[in-house]
Amino acid sequence: MSIRVVVADDQDLVRTGLVMILGAQPGIDVVGEAADGIQAIEVATRLRPDVLLVDIRMPKLDGIEVTRRLAGPDVADPMAVVVITTFDLDEYVLGALRAGARGFLLKDAGPDLLVQAVHAAANGDALIAPNVTRRLLATLVDHAPQTVTQPVDPLTEREEEVLLLLARGRTNAEIAAELFISLSTVKSHIASLMAKLGVRNRVEIAMWAYQSKRV
Repeated sequence: MSIRVVVADDQDLVRTGLVMILGAQPGIDVVGEAADGIQAIEVATRLRPDVLLVDIRMPKLDGIEVTRRLAGPDVADPMAVVVITTFDLDEYVLGALRAGARGFLLKDAGPDLLVQAVHAAANGDALIAPNVTRRLLATLVDHAPQTVTQPVDPLTEREEEVLLLLARGRTNAEIAAELFISLSTVKSHIASLMAKLGVRNRVEIAMWAYQSKRV
């Protein structure tokens, strides 16, 4: 089955370019477009794509608010959202991820990383542009409480291995390959980590790993 994508960007030229790049990829089908935040919510709600690719700066409603309404912690059936922007600002990165985004890319990231981010989001992974990942985690840790919340139950040896690889930016498929386990087993370990650590997503797992000096 193809990954169904909606692209939201107020700049016609940029949006057309993103649609062309994604549409040329096998296994990806661009099913809708939007030119502002309100339209992005309407189109995404109506079409329920596997992934919504949304720009930060858009008229009527910005990409962070779009993300919050479609993928935020209070959304019963959150959508996979990848945020893409020209502006490499910490406030945008943090805002997007806290709103529920599964990816954050700069528009100069290139076609390969764009396609990887779409696949990662569709598979439940989170991909953040490598040039902002380490700074992002450092910023998150700096602004987090100094005391590290201990897991409700001790982590198993395998969960510690998965935790370390996830914190280093590996995708589920890469973790499975390195540990010689199945993809479904990786997903089970990640679900267990979220439950034990009381966190909502992969980014928060990675942040916990940094706070607890695992990385």
